[in-house]
Amino acid sequence: MGKAVVSDDEDELEVGDDREPLEDEDEARGRGVDDEDEDEEDEEGQDEYEKDGFIVDDVDEEEEEQDEEEDRPDSDEERQKKKKRKKNVKEFQLDEDDYDLLEDNNITGFHRPSKESKKFKRLKKARRNADEESSAFSDEEEVVGSGKGGRTAEEKLKRSLFGDDEGPPLEDIAEDEEPMEEEDVEIGDDDDMADFIVDEEEVDENGAPVRRRKFKRKKSRQAPGVSSSALQEAHEIFGDVDDLLQLRKQSLESTELRERRLEDEFEPVILSEKYMTEKDDVIRERDVPERKQISDGGVNLRTDEIASQDETNWIYNQLTSVLAFLFRKKDGGHDVSIKKDEIPRFLNHLHGQKLDIPFIAMYRKEECLSLLGDPEGNESLENDESFERAPALKWHKVLWAIHDLDRKWLLLQKRKAALQLYYYKRFEEESRRVYDETRLSLNQRLFDSICKSLNAAETEREVDDVDSKFNLHFPAGEVGVDEGLYKRPKRKSQYSVCSKAGLWEVASKFGYSSEQFGLLISLENLENTDELEDAKETPEEMASNFTCAMFETPQAVLKGARHMAAVEISCEPRVRKYVRSVFMDNAVVSTSPTPDGNLTIDSFHQFAGVKWLREKPLSAFEDAQWLLIQKAEEEKLLQVSIKLPEAALKKLVRDCTVYYLSDGVSKSAQLWNEQRNLILVDALHGFLLPSMEKEARALLTSRSKNWLVTEYGEALWRKVSIGPYQRKESEFSSDDEAAPRVMACCWGPGKPATTFVMLDSSGEVLDVLYTGSLTLRSQNINDQQRKKNDQQRVLKFMTDHQPHVVVLGAVNLSCTRLKDDIYEIIFKMVEENPRDVGHEMDGLSIVYGDESLPRLYENSRISSDQLPSQQGIVRRAVALGRYLQNPLAMVATLCGPGKEILSWKLNPLEDFLTSDEKYSMVEQVMVDVTNQVGLDVNLAISHEWLFAPLQFISGLGPRKAASLQRSLVRAGAIYTRKDFVTVHGLGKKVFVNAVGFLRVRRSGLAASSSQFIDLLDDTRIHPESYNLAQELAKDVFDKYGDGDGNFDDEALEMAIEYVRDHPKFLKSLDLPRYAKDKQRQNKIQTLHMIVRELIQGFQDWRKQYEELSQDEEFYMLSGETEETLAEGRIVQATVRRVQPLKAICALESGLTGVLMREDYSDDWRDISELSDRLHEGDILTCKIKSIQKNRHQVFLVCRESEMRNNRSQNVQNVDPYYHEDRSSLQSEQEKARKEKELAKRHFKPRMIVHPRFQNITADEAIEFLSDKDPGESVIRPSSRGPSYLTLTLKVYDGVYAHKDIVEGGKEHKDITSLLRIGKTLKIGEDIFEDLDEVMDRYVDPLVGHLKAMLNYRKFRKGTKAEVDELLRIEKAECPMRIVYCFGISHEHPGTFILSYIRSTNPHHEYIGLYPKGFKFRKRMFEDIDRLVAYFQKHINDPQHDSTPSIRSVAAMVPMRSPATGGSSGTSVGSGWGGSSNEGGWRGQSFDRDRSSTPGSRTGTVRLDT
Repeated sequence: MGKAVVSDDEDELEVGDDREPLEDEDEARGRGVDDEDEDEEDEEGQDEYEKDGFIVDDVDEEEEEQDEEEDRPDSDEERQKKKKRKKNVKEFQLDEDDYDLLEDNNITGFHRPSKESKKFKRLKKARRNADEESSAFSDEEEVVGSGKGGRTAEEKLKRSLFGDDEGPPLEDIAEDEEPMEEEDVEIGDDDDMADFIVDEEEVDENGAPVRRRKFKRKKSRQAPGVSSSALQEAHEIFGDVDDLLQLRKQSLESTELRERRLEDEFEPVILSEKYMTEKDDVIRERDVPERKQISDGGVNLRTDEIASQDETNWIYNQLTSVLAFLFRKKDGGHDVSIKKDEIPRFLNHLHGQKLDIPFIAMYRKEECLSLLGDPEGNESLENDESFERAPALKWHKVLWAIHDLDRKWLLLQKRKAALQLYYYKRFEEESRRVYDETRLSLNQRLFDSICKSLNAAETEREVDDVDSKFNLHFPAGEVGVDEGLYKRPKRKSQYSVCSKAGLWEVASKFGYSSEQFGLLISLENLENTDELEDAKETPEEMASNFTCAMFETPQAVLKGARHMAAVEISCEPRVRKYVRSVFMDNAVVSTSPTPDGNLTIDSFHQFAGVKWLREKPLSAFEDAQWLLIQKAEEEKLLQVSIKLPEAALKKLVRDCTVYYLSDGVSKSAQLWNEQRNLILVDALHGFLLPSMEKEARALLTSRSKNWLVTEYGEALWRKVSIGPYQRKESEFSSDDEAAPRVMACCWGPGKPATTFVMLDSSGEVLDVLYTGSLTLRSQNINDQQRKKNDQQRVLKFMTDHQPHVVVLGAVNLSCTRLKDDIYEIIFKMVEENPRDVGHEMDGLSIVYGDESLPRLYENSRISSDQLPSQQGIVRRAVALGRYLQNPLAMVATLCGPGKEILSWKLNPLEDFLTSDEKYSMVEQVMVDVTNQVGLDVNLAISHEWLFAPLQFISGLGPRKAASLQRSLVRAGAIYTRKDFVTVHGLGKKVFVNAVGFLRVRRSGLAASSSQFIDLLDDTRIHPESYNLAQELAKDVFDKYGDGDGNFDDEALEMAIEYVRDHPKFLKSLDLPRYAKDKQRQNKIQTLHMIVRELIQGFQDWRKQYEELSQDEEFYMLSGETEETLAEGRIVQATVRRVQPLKAICALESGLTGVLMREDYSDDWRDISELSDRLHEGDILTCKIKSIQKNRHQVFLVCRESEMRNNRSQNVQNVDPYYHEDRSSLQSEQEKARKEKELAKRHFKPRMIVHPRFQNITADEAIEFLSDKDPGESVIRPSSRGPSYLTLTLKVYDGVYAHKDIVEGGKEHKDITSLLRIGKTLKIGEDIFEDLDEVMDRYVDPLVGHLKAMLNYRKFRKGTKAEVDELLRIEKAECPMRIVYCFGISHEHPGTFILSYIRSTNPHHEYIGLYPKGFKFRKRMFEDIDRLVAYFQKHINDPQHDSTPSIRSVAAMVPMRSPATGGSSGTSVGSGWGGSSNEGGWRGQSFDRDRSSTPGSRTGTVRLDT
C-alpha cells in the first residue's frame, strides 16, 4: 500500500487551525486508504497522534489548503465547516504513484490534482528529499537567497506555491525555500521526535480546542515561506504581515546563514579553535589591537582614557615593593628606577591611543624611557661605537607588569563599585525592617564606616575585609524571606543567634567598639577617641538583665556577647590590616617530616631541601620552594606550621591590650578587663591568626608562582632569543642565503630507520634518505656490507646537496657513534672526491640539536597540515633543521590553537603552573622577541611556516594574523607597506601598531619583480617617521655627497641609497648636536634608531648561535639531569660484561657503568675474580661513585658499607634555615619500615598471568595472606632479580615461609623476556614446566602434609617455650611416660619441632616439610604415624653429626639485606621442598614475644638443649 509521506507541514497546519479535534468518517476512511495498519485504532487515538504531528501527510495537502484559504470567510462557524471540508479533501492528496495504485484497484471518491500545480510540486518534492538527506546548506542557496520582488505577501505566496503561466521564477523558488533552512536550525532535522511533544490545549469561546505555540514553531520547516494558516492567524492578530516577512528576510542574510551553517556543522570547540565563532568575527573586524580586545574581555573596564593619580600611585607602590625583587634579581643587581610620571603616559598610549606594548617600547621610548628597564640606555647615545655592535633583545618586563597591574586596578575598582551599589540596596532593605531607633542609628554608623573603608581599600584583601564586615552586620539570607528574596539555604551562625537574642547590647558595653579599637590600634584619629570608662556594675550583674531561653545564665550571656565582640573585632578592616602587617612581617614557616615522609624523603628526593626548615621568615621565600612544601604537605610527607614567633606574638597581644583594656584599678574594672582579655584572646587565636595563616599561604603561593612563571619565561626567552646558525662565511653572504642549508639527522632504532632530511635555506624539504644499517656494530659480513652501502648513499646525498651544517638529534648515547659515522663519511668525501665538495662545505660541522621541540612538532596537528605525506621521523627532522635556521619561527609554529608549546618541558617545576599561566608568559615572551626581530612578509608568503610568528606582531593576534595571511598569500607578494591598509584590509589603528615590524623587501616572489620597493620599508623605521629619516638622510647626503638641496622623491630615494651605501657618514654623525640643531631633542631616541636602521635595516638583535657545552651535551644524550644523576645517588645497573677485575654495566639511561672489584663487596679481597660472583644479565643496586662526562660513563659502588651510608652527597644550595632535628632519629620500627620501602622501590613487576601469581612485595604478600587459612599461598616476584620467583606460604598464624623458584631459558639481553615467566621452573632439584605444574606437583602435596600435621592429635599451638611448658605439665601428671608433641618452629618457618621429655629437660628435633612427606633424621616419611613409630622405636639411637651446633645453624641463616628486605646471597641450608637437602627457603614469623625475626634458610635440622 502507498504510505503518506512524513511531512512537518502537516503539523503546522493542524496546530495553527482552530478546528475541532474530532475526525469525521471521510477522514478516517482517507487514513485507512493511506495505511491499513492503523484501522484498528479508535478515532480518539488517531486524533491524538495527529495533533502532535507524529503522523502527517504529503506537502500537496498544504498547497490545496492554502489555495482554499485565500478567500475564506470571517465567520468562525463557517471557518470550522470549511476546515472540515478542507481536511476531507486534503487527506486524498497523494503521490502520483499512489493515485495510479488507487485507480488500478478501482477505488473511487478522491480528486486527483491538476497537472499545472503538479509541476512545481515535483520540483519542490525533489528539493525536500534532498534536504532530508543532508542537513547542511548548499552554496547555491546562499548565493541566490537575496531575490526580492515588489509583490504583497499573499501574491508572493501564491506565485511561489502555484507558479505563473510561464513557470515559477528561479529567485522565488530559492527565496521561499530559505525559511525552511532557518527552521532546520531552530528544531533540527536529526530529532525525529521534535514535534511529538505539544503544548497544553486551550478552549476558545466556541469550546473548540486551541493550541498555543511559539511564533518560531509556527514557521513551516518544509513549506516554502509561511503556511497559509499561520498567515491567516497573523492577519487576525497583527493585520498585514508584509513587515513581518521583510524582517524575516533580513534575518536570513548570507553572513548569518554562513554562521548558522558553521554552528550546525561543527562542534563549538572546533569553531573556537579555528577562531570562527561570532565573537572571533567581531574581534577580527574591530580596529583595535587584538590582544587588547582579549585582555579587556570584550568589556571596556576603563571609564576614562587617562589614568587617575590614585591608579598611578597604586601601580607605582606595587612595582617598587611587591615586584621589585623580580627585576632586581634579573637585572644583575641593578635596581630599576622608575619615574612615576611615565606610568600615566604609558597607560594613555595603551588605552587612549590603543597602542600595543611592543609599539610603545619601540616608537615611544622618549615618553617612557625609565619603564624600559634599561638604566644604561642614555649612555649608548653618546658612544659612537654603539652602532658597531647590535643591541641586545630586551624583555620589557616593567611594561608588562604595569599592563597587568592596570588590569588588576580596573577590576578592583569595578568590584568596589558593584559592592557599593549592593551595600546601598541591602542597607535600605535592612532599614525598612528595623524599627528600634538605637539599632537604626548603630546601623547607620556601621554603614558609613563600611562605605568609608571600602573607598579606602587598596587591595583585594582589604575589599574582602570590608565585605566580611558588611555581611556580618547585614547578612543576606536572613531578611526578605517573606518577599521571596534570598531563599538560598544558609546555616545560621553563632553570631546571628546571639545578635537576635539581643546580646549586641551586651557586646556594646564591653568598652570600645570594634571600629574604635581599629582606629586606636592603627593610630588613626587618636585625639577624638574618648577615654574608656568602666561600668559601675560587674559584668555578671549587667548580663543578668539579658538572660533568656537561649541564654539562661549570666555566664552564658557573657560568653555569647564575648563571642560577638570577638567576631566583630576579627572582621574590623583596620584591625585586620594591622594584624596582617604584623603577621606578614614576622611570621615564620617551619617544616618537619611525617613518619611516611621520614622514610620517603632521602637526600636526593625532590623535597629533601624542605624536609627540615626551622623558622624561615615569609620574606625569605623568594623562589618556588613554598610550592614544594605545599605539595609535600598535600602528599602527607611534611607537617607545616606558619606562626608568629613567641616574641612577636607577645608584642601583638601587648599592643592590643594597651588599647582595648581600661586603666581602671577598681574591682569592677578588673572584672571588665578580664572579659576584654578573653575577647582579645578569642579574636586573635580563634579568628585573626588562623585567618592570617591562610592569607600567608595564599601570599606565598602567589609569590612563588610569580617567581616560577618568570623562570619559565626566562627559559623560553633563552630558547627563542637565539639567532639562526651562522655559517663561517655568513658575513659575506647575500641576504637571500642568510639561513644555512641544513642536513638534519634523526637517529632511529630500525623501525623507523635513521633518517636524513635535506632542507634548503628557506626550510623547505629537498630530499629524504633512510639508512637502516648505518649504525650497525655487528661484525657479520652481510651487516658490514649493508652498512657500507648506507655510507655510500649518505656520501652521495651530501655530495648532491652540499649542506652548510649537519644537525643531529641528541636522544641517546647511540648518537655519539652516529656522529662519528657521519664524520667518517665527510672525511671520505673530502679525500676521495675533493672536486665534488664545494667551498661552502669547507669546515662542515656536525652539531647536536635538542629533539624535545621537534618531537612535539612531529605529533602536532600543524605538522600534519604542513607536511601531510611525510613520516613522523621526517617531520621531526624537519623541525630539528628549521629550529637551527629560525628558532623563533619554529617555536611560534607550536603556539597555534593546539598550544602544543605548553608541553615543552622548560622548567622542572612547571607542573605547578596552569596552562593559562604558562601561555600568558609564552605570549609575553614571543611578542617581545617577534617584534624586535621583525617578520619578512614576502619570504613568509612563499614559505608558510615562516608566517607562524605573525600572530605575535604588535596589534595582531591569531585571528587578525590568519586573515592577513590569507590575503597576502592570495596577492602573492607585497611591494609597499601602504598595501597593508589599502589592499589587505588592516584597520588604521592596527596598521599603525603592526607596520613597523613587518618587513617588505625583495624576497620570495618579490625577488624577481622589477617593481619599486622603498628602502625604508625594509627597516624598523615607522612610516610616521619616514619624513624624519628622509630629512636626516638628505642632510647627510648634502653634507658628504652630491646633494643639491632638492626634496623631490627621486632625490630623497637617492639620499637614502647613498647613506645606506656609505654607513661611515652616519656613524660619524653627532646625533645630540644634530637633534639640537633641528630642535628635535624630544626625538633623540627615534633619531638614534633611524640612524641604526639606515646603516642596516632589520639587523638581527638576537644572540649568536652557540654549540652545546660538554655538560649540556652529556645531559641531553643521557636523558638525565643534574638532579637525577649525581654522585651518591642509588641506581640500578644491568651487568653486560664481566672481567676479572671489573664489570661493565648499563644504566637504565644507557650510560656505561664501571664496577671495580674493590667496589663490589666489603670482602673483595676474598674474591679472586669478579666472574665468580657476577654473571651477564645480573641486575645490581649500586651507588654512583663518580661521573666522567667526557666519556659518558659512571663509576659504581655496591659495597654494603657504602650502601648503608646515608650521608648526603648533595650538599650544594642548602637552605640557611635547614636544620635537621636530631632528637627525632628513626626508631627501630621506622628502620624496618624504611627497609620495606626500599624493597618496594627496587620491586620490578613481572608480565605473568596466573590466578596464583600477584605483583606484590614480600610484605604485601604477608598482609594478603594474613586473614587467610594456614596452607594458603601466593607466587610473587623475587627480590633476587627477574630470574627468580618466590612462593610465599602461610604456615600458621604469624608464620610465613618463602621459597625461591629459579626460572630458566631466558634471554638476559631482552628485557621483555626477563619480565615474562621462564621456560622452566626449578625448585631444589625438581624441574617444572609451568606454574600449574608447580601447584599440582609441589604446593598441593606440601599443603596436604602441612594440614595433616596441624590437625594431628599430638600437635600443640604456641611458641617453643609454651609447648615445653605444656610438656612439663603433662610429664608431672604422668612421670613414668616419655611425653612428646609437635609444634611450629617460629625461628625457622617451614619446619616443625618434635619436643619430648625423657626425665626432666625437654629435647627438640626438627622435622622438614616436603611435598613427598616429612623428613626426620635424614629419612622421608609419607605420613606422621610412620614418623612417630620410627621415633618411638629409635628414640635412643645416637645422632652424632646429624645435629649441627647452634653456631652452625646460625651460619645458615643469612643476614637480611637492608636494601631488599629479604635475604640475599646463595642458600646454604637445606629447606622445605625439593627432593634433596638443597634449595633454600626463607621465612618470617610474628609472635607475641617480638615483632619480627630475620629471614632464614633452614633445612632438616635438629637441635638439642
